[in-house]
Amino acid sequence: MGTKEEKIELYSNDIKKFDNGKVDLEFLEIVVKNLGPSIYKADAEKVSCSSKEEMERVRKNFIEKKLGVTDADLANKVIQETCEKVGKSNRNKYRATFYYFIAKALNKTSALS
Repeated sequence: MGTKEEKIELYSNDIKKFDNGKVDLEFLEIVVKNLGPSIYKADAEKVSCSSKEEMERVRKNFIEKKLGVTDADLANKVIQETCEKVGKSNRNKYRATFYYFIAKALNKTSALS
C-alpha cells in the first residue's frame, strides 16, 4: 500500500520518465490530495487508455467537474495526447501521473488547489 510520501515519490519518478526528468512536486502533491484514498487501491490507482468507458469517466469526472473544461473535443484531444505521452503499451499508467499531465496540458493547475 505505502504511505502518501512513498506514493508521491513513486509518481514523481514516473512523471520524470515522461517529462525529461522534471516534475512540479508541489502540483503533484495537490493532484495526489485530490485523488484521495484511490491511490491506495491497486485498480483505482491506474488508468486504462484502452477502456472507452474509463476515458469517458476521466473526461467527465476530472476534466469537466474538477478542471472546469467543458469542451469535449479539447478534452478528448488532451486525453489522447496524454495516452500517447505515457505510452499505450505501459501497463502501469498511474492516475496521478495521468491527471498531472492532463491538468498541465490544459493549463489548469490552479483549478485543483
